[in-house]
Amino acid sequence: MQKLSESHLIARIQELFPGGEALTDDCGEIPAVAPGHRLLATTDLMEEGQHFRMVWHPPEMLGRKLLVVNLSDLDASGARPLGFTLTLALGRDLDPAWLDAFLRGLAGAAREFGVPVLGGDTVGRHSGLGLGITAFGEASRWLRRDQVQAGDGVFVDQPLGRSLRGLQKLQAGARWKAEQPDEDLAAHLNPSPNLGLGLRLAGIPEVHACIDLSDGLSKDLRMLAEASGLSITVEPGLTQEEWAGGEDYSRCFTASIPQKALESRLGLPLRRVATAVDSGSGPLLIYDGTRAVPLPDQSFNHFEPSCPP
Repeated sequence: MQKLSESHLIARIQELFPGGEALTDDCGEIPAVAPGHRLLATTDLMEEGQHFRMVWHPPEMLGRKLLVVNLSDLDASGARPLGFTLTLALGRDLDPAWLDAFLRGLAGAAREFGVPVLGGDTVGRHSGLGLGITAFGEASRWLRRDQVQAGDGVFVDQPLGRSLRGLQKLQAGARWKAEQPDEDLAAHLNPSPNLGLGLRLAGIPEVHACIDLSDGLSKDLRMLAEASGLSITVEPGLTQEEWAGGEDYSRCFTASIPQKALESRLGLPLRRVATAVDSGSGPLLIYDGTRAVPLPDQSFNHFEPSCPP
């Protein structure tokens, strides 16, 4: 089997990726932001055994997902992507053909969204695979987590729980088959967030805060509430999958105008999942019929195993 080679890997990145031809130095240049804009950065790591398993995840899909989840963070902040750096920690037993397919999937996503590679690093390790991207973007209005206002409705733009169902199917033995696509498996293996919606939300003054749903509604609503120093009352009717499932990558945002007005402005259906209220007995609350009671955190824990054999 052909051995991994750093020089060959760099050559493939230079060949495949938009902006790759400029990777000739130890440093890369971050594009200048437009006047009146702010430079934002986000970093995501994906570790084999914690965030994915290679036997489940087609390499092209994994490459695309690695970039898309970072672009989702930027978009939820109201930013337009400018470029990214790529860090790869590669086990010495990694199949070079698998790695090349992964790079082609990642490069295809970079071309799809018009985002150049700006630099990065590679390192060998005994076994396993670690993936990292730092993505840069520019925003004229930064949609932060700490700007929720009491009385805001909390909305999402995509169905919840599909990625968790996909993970559960993979754990039960299902595998992706291109000739028989499964929407739950696709949601987990190849997420498609509504990139560009965050920019549009940032242009609506009555939209106050936004986050992308990566760790699950249970955790991400809690982060919005705690950052803004108030409580969020959850709407009834959410299923356990919708409540606890992660990696949905929906825009989850708060606004002070009615749902129908938002849907009219955005031209897409929304779902109201909660309402922001003055600080109460906990960051997340739900009515039990007589009073608002605190909800426990049932979200993904990065420090516990999540992809068991």
